[in-house]
Amino acid sequence: MNPTFQLLKAPLLALLIVLGIAIECNQAHAAPNERAYFAGGCFWCVESDFEMVRGVSEVISGFTGGNVANPTYKQVTGGGTGHYEAVEIRYDSSKVTYDQLLFAFFRSIDPTDAGGQFCDRGESYRTAVFVTNGAERAAAESAKKRAERDLGRKIVTPILNAKPFYPADGFHQDYYKGDDVILTRRGPKSKKNAYKFYRDACGRDAKVKELWGRAAPFAS
Repeated sequence: MNPTFQLLKAPLLALLIVLGIAIECNQAHAAPNERAYFAGGCFWCVESDFEMVRGVSEVISGFTGGNVANPTYKQVTGGGTGHYEAVEIRYDSSKVTYDQLLFAFFRSIDPTDAGGQFCDRGESYRTAVFVTNGAERAAAESAKKRAERDLGRKIVTPILNAKPFYPADGFHQDYYKGDDVILTRRGPKSKKNAYKFYRDACGRDAKVKELWGRAAPFAS
């Protein structure tokens, strides 16, 4: 054996071991970043609900399901674009599964209402699950059937093929916990206080609890 190689062998092995440990650590910290797309009425509410779920790293409010590229909030809520207010849920599938997210989603909305959600009416406030592949579609259809059995009523929330998702502007992200002061019909309020007033006045939690009772995962 080459003497030079023998001299290098021990340091080289040590380096390879260190590199191997580093790679394993990086893989351990690089948690799976799966994405789910749900429309459940006001995206502020769906965002605030699912950001409480263990394993969810981020929820982004936005629009999907329509035929206009890069729509504005005004365009979508004005109607005619076909878009839903929706969220992109980024999650670690080793901590929370897609099936668990679906279970919680159906029990956080009124899936019997085809015309909007609670006080918000119109096409942009309809509910839907947007799927990106066959496995997600099968899971969503199964979750829908189970929710229908549990509720004992027909569920109208559709399972749709995913279309491009467009994040809403920064004003709408994390609205439910914002400290910025805005002018409302009730005077100046922080975003988080305006959100709380809106959610209570809209009757979201009351209706969800009426429908789902103790199975409602987010209703306070």
